[in-house]
Amino acid sequence: MHRDHDEEYPVRHAYSTPTTRADGTRRALRVGLGGPVGSGKTATVAALCRSLRDRLSIAVVTNDIYTTEDAEFLLRNAVLPPERIAAVETGACPHTAIRDDISANLEAVEDLEDEVGPLDLVLVESGGDNLTATFSKALVDAQVFVIDVAGGDKIPRKGGPGVTTADLLVVNKTDLAPLVGADLEVMARDAKAQRGDLPTLFTALTAPDGIAPVREWVLARLDAWRA
Repeated sequence: MHRDHDEEYPVRHAYSTPTTRADGTRRALRVGLGGPVGSGKTATVAALCRSLRDRLSIAVVTNDIYTTEDAEFLLRNAVLPPERIAAVETGACPHTAIRDDISANLEAVEDLEDEVGPLDLVLVESGGDNLTATFSKALVDAQVFVIDVAGGDKIPRKGGPGVTTADLLVVNKTDLAPLVGADLEVMARDAKAQRGDLPTLFTALTAPDGIAPVREWVLARLDAWRA
């Protein structure tokens, strides 16, 4: 493998979509959530919806390869009314639909805004992928990448665009650290080395209000978006 290029990862050149809709109103803030299978992306989306649905107008777009499993989970748990949850079946590697050909996701987001808007926040959940998953800037305004301690404390130092470039890295399931021998201090150190000043948050969604750190980050992004 040749590593004599100037950049560890290439710059994404896609530009964000306009901040206003056709009628001149401001569109919703779009936040993408990616990460490996089983890291807790859908649980994070569900917890955010429960925590914010009384304060904000929210909708969700989920991605799965051949099923609508994640959308069905959100519906079963009644985190939002059914009309606020849309499912995209990618039919290919999940990153294809969030980074390369975003048309299905973009259409789903825009349809939700037309049908149940105005919205404050749209969460776009990627299907489970590896450490290379990133969202097109034409689809989302900010990206959250979710990993979990059950994958081992080596994950942050392995890097990959998801870990190194996401606007927020979430290290989930910290309550399992003693059971799997993961050192949270090592994970924090390695995440800092990979990400520099970009934030990393540690969460345990099984704890009371375990979503609080992520919720506050989302609210801060929303405040900046509105400003």
